Amino acid sequence: MKTFYEAATRVQCDAIANWKSSGKPVVGYTCSYTPAEIFYAADILPVRLRGIETGGMEVGDTYFGPFICSFPKCILQLAGKGKFSFLDGAIITPGCDGMRRLDECWRKAGEDYDNIVPDFFYYFDVPHKSENHGMAWFIEEINAMIKQVEKHFGVSITSEKLNAAIKAFNKGRKLLKEIEDLRSRDDVLVSGTDVFAATVAGTVMPRNEYTKALETWVTRLKKRKTSLSKGKKRLMLVGSISDEIDLFEMLESNTDAIVVAENLCFGLRFEGSEIPETGDPIEALATHYLARSVCPRMYGKYKERLATLKEKITQAQVDGVVMQNIRFCDLHGAENSLFERDLEAMGIPCLKVEREYGPLIDIGRMKLRINAYLERIETLKESAAARKALRAG
Repeated sequence: MKTFYEAATRVQCDAIANWKSSGKPVVGYTCSYTPAEIFYAADILPVRLRGIETGGMEVGDTYFGPFICSFPKCILQLAGKGKFSFLDGAIITPGCDGMRRLDECWRKAGEDYDNIVPDFFYYFDVPHKSENHGMAWFIEEINAMIKQVEKHFGVSITSEKLNAAIKAFNKGRKLLKEIEDLRSRDDVLVSGTDVFAATVAGTVMPRNEYTKALETWVTRLKKRKTSLSKGKKRLMLVGSISDEIDLFEMLESNTDAIVVAENLCFGLRFEGSEIPETGDPIEALATHYLARSVCPRMYGKYKERLATLKEKITQAQVDGVVMQNIRFCDLHGAENSLFERDLEAMGIPCLKVEREYGPLIDIGRMKLRINAYLERIETLKESAAARKALRAG
């Protein structure tokens, strides 16, 4: 876990520094809809950009203004402070309007701050629908990005290299699926914080190095005997983008709770869904990354996203769902309200909270609401047990 935690809690972790020192390029990307396999196939390290280690917001506020999600503002803040100087390229994707604006704000900040815009700075568009023309458009976008990567870095990204990259990433997906299955047991042997740290590490570490560490960890997990879930409320965490293990630590710092599932774009959202390793690799990548429509940015797929939550809730024996959204995140703020309505109607207690990202979070207020929520779950359990006893009598 030391390797995973180091990678998950530092902007430029040892794995990135070692890769960079070998003379190989590093490209950052902002969204889970970006196929990381493309860069791996070109011997480029794909690194998911994060906003951790932000110490202020003077750069972010200057170019974004105050009324916007604090996650892209933190990324811009770090860029302005030179924290991404190790990047040889950056891929900006319109996961939402705030992230779309990161493209223009970062470019504009580059006029005032020297050398903060990487030489390769690319806008990778993603459609809001996956059917018909949407999928065809996404395939075109992937092909266009491949051509630009090949041109700028002087590499060749062949179908054979893409298939090899897909196989390498699939190994990690299989291992993450094993971890997800372990968390679904009656006796949970691993904390949600550890699982999330390991998952985030996979977005920044070289794939072979990550898979080797993951294999070792899964083997050790299977040998554990001590249950971490006995007598605890089993929680699921969903909502806005989150790459901070602090949020999981906050939920699990109360000895009455353990996170057994999550539906976050940095989490185990794609576990168990392997990409076909034969056929056209670009079509396979496009289908995997776009067709599942797991994010509320995708139009007309609410029922499918609700069904995914229900499946995870049942599989992991979830007692309650914590729905968080970063302030000014309209996408998750609106969808969390719908989830709350529909899940509460099923008898699943929900907690919906609005927060700031990372270092700006109001820890005291969050802890107060979480503790009250756990008390509510306990009361509901006691009431259900009492009703069951009466019927049995």
